[in-house]
Amino acid sequence: MPLELIGAGLGRTGTLSLKLALEQLGFGPCYHMVEVFSRPTRTRDWIQAADGELEWETVFEGYVATVDYPGCVFWRELSERYPKAKVLLTVRDPDSWFESTQSTIFSPRNVERLAHSPLREFFDKTVKRDYGDRLHDRAFMTEEFARHNAEVQRSIASERLLVYEVSQGWEPLCAFLGVPVPNAAFPKANTREDFAARSVSAALGNRREGSLDLEEIAKHAQDRIESLKNASSKE
Repeated sequence: MPLELIGAGLGRTGTLSLKLALEQLGFGPCYHMVEVFSRPTRTRDWIQAADGELEWETVFEGYVATVDYPGCVFWRELSERYPKAKVLLTVRDPDSWFESTQSTIFSPRNVERLAHSPLREFFDKTVKRDYGDRLHDRAFMTEEFARHNAEVQRSIASERLLVYEVSQGWEPLCAFLGVPVPNAAFPKANTREDFAARSVSAALGNRREGSLDLEEIAKHAQDRIESLKNASSKE
């Protein structure tokens, strides 16, 4: 099953809301970082793929779309591997994006915990690949955010690409995908809560450093995504 849609937008650009929206529109299952946390053994596939040792078809088996980390880091490779797939670039104000990352996925607490966990290699080779140790450097990160977005727009043909803010809602997204606008509210995940980071924090609790429980992370991830889907279906 080839990917039909590739999300090139970085995490913290409304990608969790977008995942839920795409699945409502029939572009599901949609891969997102929540898929990794719901089954942490998937990190091995990503490490191998980052090293060029695993085919993308294995990573995305059963999925028709991908948004958020880790897939957005490999937008170029994926757009070349799946030339018929459309590319969706979610964007927002760079400073707002930076501030959001610092209170969620790249908060000092989460970064420290992940650095002493079994997930370290996965994060280093995927999410942190283009940032290195400069996650808290505002100037660098906002410049990298702008550079990333500009490179996607420069590289992908305009007829294949949608530059999109989730605040725009259904209309531009549905027009791009060629599907009807649903008679339902656009899904909205908490704008200051990154699901993946929250799952790690919840699973770690007050445990000692380095004792991250992957099974507990998976449980939190599965419970969280079900609650979001249920809430979205009621809107």
